[in-house]
Amino acid sequence: MTITVYSKPACVQCTATTRALDARGLSYSVIDLTEDTDAMEMVMSMGYRQAPVVVAGAAHWAGFRPDMIGQLS
Repeated sequence: MTITVYSKPACVQCTATTRALDARGLSYSVIDLTEDTDAMEMVMSMGYRQAPVVVAGAAHWAGFRPDMIGQLS
């Protein structure tokens, strides 16, 4: 499964999310929404207005969600 974290600089919830993914030993890529306008448009078209936005396979969510991260393997 591919995991992508759409993040912003100095984002506490973004840092918490990547730390939780690291703690579970999951690999992921990070895309900075302030540097990628296409990515920003994509997450906004999905209805999200806050960072991070995590896309993991068919699942996606916004914010720090340890419950959702716990379901990833």
